[in-house]
Amino acid sequence: MKGAHFLVAFLLLVLSSSYVFAYDPSPLQDFCVAINGSKDGVFVNGNFCKDPMIVTADDFSFSGLNIPRNTTNQNGFNITLLNADTVPGLNTLGISMARIDFAANGGETPPHTHPRATEMLIVLEGTLYAGFVTSNQPYRLITKVLNAGDAFVIPIGLVHFQFNVGNTNAVAVAAFNSQNPGVLVIANAIFGSNPPIYPDVLVNGFQLDRDVVNYLQEKFGDNSHQSHRY
Repeated sequence: MKGAHFLVAFLLLVLSSSYVFAYDPSPLQDFCVAINGSKDGVFVNGNFCKDPMIVTADDFSFSGLNIPRNTTNQNGFNITLLNADTVPGLNTLGISMARIDFAANGGETPPHTHPRATEMLIVLEGTLYAGFVTSNQPYRLITKVLNAGDAFVIPIGLVHFQFNVGNTNAVAVAAFNSQNPGVLVIANAIFGSNPPIYPDVLVNGFQLDRDVVNYLQEKFGDNSHQSHRY
């Protein structure tokens, strides 16, 4: 009987530990304002902490989210990211956000995932078609047309997208429950990896002709394309 109790307790511990470590760890101090380096600094979450006695309000603020960004690129979108690089005070706090500008008539964030964060998308201007695909067969597509004032949640790690179906520019804000959600753009990752994935793997895996795979690897392997960074 004691063995059964121990097994149950052990399983509960494993499950709770998995939940705890699934997201950014809780900080052990009020804040850790990120700096590039310091001989006397403390290294936390990939950054050195600024001396708390010389921290200022500027370390916790950002100006310019109201400014429209240039969407003249292949996918017709632009991301203004607020993370520990742009707002040093966010370091260790487990959150980040982004302003996303979409060009009219088809500006989009192409199918991608955030491996370390759930996303909350809020539309400020325009009309977006947003959706995600579930992780298990039959791989359900969950979509909704969003207008200004609408919000949409994308669960952690799922493939998702946003597409401007309106004839005017659109603006949205995305919030993440990680200071570094990561981004994996599907087409770029599969066909533009460095070094390239062996073509036969993609020919067989996607059931494509080798010429098509070669074309896609050449297209997405070009580093001059839009950078997707969250």
